[in-house]
Amino acid sequence: MSALATSSASRLTFTRTALSNLPISQTRVDNPPHGGVLKDLLARDEGIADELRLEAETLPDLRQLCDLELLTNGGFSPLEGFMNQADYTSVVDNLRLADGVLFPMPITLDVSQEKIDALSIAPGTRIALRDPRDDEALAIITVEDLYKPDQVKEAIQVFGADDPAHPAVAYLRNKVHPTYIGGKLQAIQAPTHFDYVALRYTPAELRAHFKKLAWRKVVAFQTRNPMHRAHRELTVRAARQRHANVLIHPVVGLTKPGDVDAFTRVRVYQSIMAKYPNGMGHLALLPLAMRMAGPREAVWHAIIRRNYGATHFIVGRDHAGPGKNSQGKDFYGPYDAQELVTKYQEELKIEMVPFQQMSYIPATDDYQPADEIPAGVQTLDISGTELRRRLKTGAAIPDWFSYDAVVKTLRESYPPRNKQGFVLFLTGLYNSGKDIIGKALQTKLNEQGGRSVTLLLGETVRQELSSELGFSRDDRHTNTQRIAFVSAELTRAGAAVIAAPIAPYEDSRKAARETVVSQGGAGGNFFLIHVATPLEYCEKRDRKGVYAKARRGEIKGFTGVDDPYEIPSKAELTVDPSQQSIPQIVHSIVLLLEENGLL
Repeated sequence: MSALATSSASRLTFTRTALSNLPISQTRVDNPPHGGVLKDLLARDEGIADELRLEAETLPDLRQLCDLELLTNGGFSPLEGFMNQADYTSVVDNLRLADGVLFPMPITLDVSQEKIDALSIAPGTRIALRDPRDDEALAIITVEDLYKPDQVKEAIQVFGADDPAHPAVAYLRNKVHPTYIGGKLQAIQAPTHFDYVALRYTPAELRAHFKKLAWRKVVAFQTRNPMHRAHRELTVRAARQRHANVLIHPVVGLTKPGDVDAFTRVRVYQSIMAKYPNGMGHLALLPLAMRMAGPREAVWHAIIRRNYGATHFIVGRDHAGPGKNSQGKDFYGPYDAQELVTKYQEELKIEMVPFQQMSYIPATDDYQPADEIPAGVQTLDISGTELRRRLKTGAAIPDWFSYDAVVKTLRESYPPRNKQGFVLFLTGLYNSGKDIIGKALQTKLNEQGGRSVTLLLGETVRQELSSELGFSRDDRHTNTQRIAFVSAELTRAGAAVIAAPIAPYEDSRKAARETVVSQGGAGGNFFLIHVATPLEYCEKRDRKGVYAKARRGEIKGFTGVDDPYEIPSKAELTVDPSQQSIPQIVHSIVLLLEENGLL
């Protein structure tokens, strides 16, 4: 399993089977030097266990795999498995396990009632948890209890609000099953990673590395974003003030939707490590599924870095904050995270280093903490929004802000808008004219050149990709998601995709948009075009007589006749071939692309 993978289903998988010949390995080698006990999860009993298979998600969900890896390698010590009800309740209410040990984040394993009933899962059941990609058994959980959590309370207590604008709350609402199972784990083997293997360390391995180098003090820097000169200056300054070394410890599991992809970020981190004084810094990857829980997350991150051998931990303003809530206000205050870590610092046994905002001073060509710069001294800064604008437009990024190697890496992964891929998703009734619009658009975009252009007509997709599907709501949804998946893969490579299915349901179109935006990378540009041709006009021009057959009952479940077409609520453009010519419609779509900088 690669925590960086984003296109494969990633729920832990499990079904009934015998586990008599599984390889057993010990993953926790020694105890952390700065508090906490990493208990041995050596699986000694090779007896019969049950295995449970959770259904795979259409969209990737890495949380369970990331959690399992950090549970079994000691990253989540003192946890020994997924939380039982007593620990879960205590953590939600008090940021502590049932025995009083500080731990702020619920680490849970959710299971559908259907699977529980089908496999008769009960306390005492032993379950092999498997990697969904290769079906390799990773650990055995002995079920201690099953319980139904109050997920609204979990959202309010842990994340501060039951607000779906928070990504972890959206996850709770949309992906988490209603029942949790708790129990201790016995490790079998670690997940297999195919990417950046040399940069992946277990806590024991990283502590041993520090010991070998005689690093007594280590300042850990948490990041889920690319690093630039200011970050390098911040971490070097923090290390020198404490006579310490630097651990750059980025998250490469699950971060905030819309973040720069992990492959690009790791290449940036590798480039910037060469800019540290010789022997000062070390880069290691953390397969963590972030919750973006602000203050609680900061305490959690501190515990994790302590387990990995750090003595100091940099906590930023609005650390691990998800941004704005549904009312347009920040979920957490700018210093809430620092205050909560300070409150528990004695128990954490790791020293918090407040993040210092660094500003560039042209007169001296260096960075200084913003609060130490005298009034009147000229400073320069580039915001994240401005950086994204410059990357999109190809505008210059000065060398005082970032390093050439970093900028080159970012430009490779995030080309300017006129080089990015996009999806034009035409939706409308049968015979609405969306197919001829799609063909005309393909011709126009080929005429302009600069990109490959792919046309996915509804009937073609049905024949080539979805021939086994019928026309039930579920089958129509599946067909739409297949189109979205193919579109995302093509746009990620910079192609223009014109898709023209009927796609009659709002939830299917919304899911298609989310697939393209989340998986299309820099090409995740999605435009919903509603071809709003009136039903009467579609029927009048139906030379094949398909509507007439549907009216006579010869065709069942026909959109617009005995199956609904849900009018799009968030279309970027609405066109009507009964009132506009095809060239006029094509021109309006071209203008839409030009307005968005894509042509």
